[in-house]
Amino acid sequence: MITEKEKMMDALSVFIRQRAGLEFGNYGDLQSYRQEQRSITKDRHQAFELFRFICRSESITAERIKAEACNRLEWKNDRWEYTTGQYFPTEYRRAVCGMLSAVLWNWFREECQCQTREKIQASAKREFSRAVAKRWFQ
Repeated sequence: MITEKEKMMDALSVFIRQRAGLEFGNYGDLQSYRQEQRSITKDRHQAFELFRFICRSESITAERIKAEACNRLEWKNDRWEYTTGQYFPTEYRRAVCGMLSAVLWNWFREECQCQTREKIQASAKREFSRAVAKRWFQ
């Protein structure tokens, strides 16, 4: 029997893995295009780092995830729906990171007794890479 959290996380994995769909014509030169590709790939790696932590943490429930999935990235009808702001390829993985980091921020505060910002940041530094801790827990 698949739990709701497993269903959500499986769908989120598919969402993160989808091709960005960059259009070369939107960029003036190859250098700008490649720079954007690198940034999108970095977002992918950071999204999966947060994703893996949430998957293996049994105390992070589907309800906790749903509580934070309420802005541009929402869980509706058993799938993830994203409302684009300006340019989908550069936004959708950042939206995943933002939502997952919000889930984790609240989880650190409520489940790990990290009552201050500094304690949450220290916990994030212990659990995640330097880049993820600095970008999503500052």
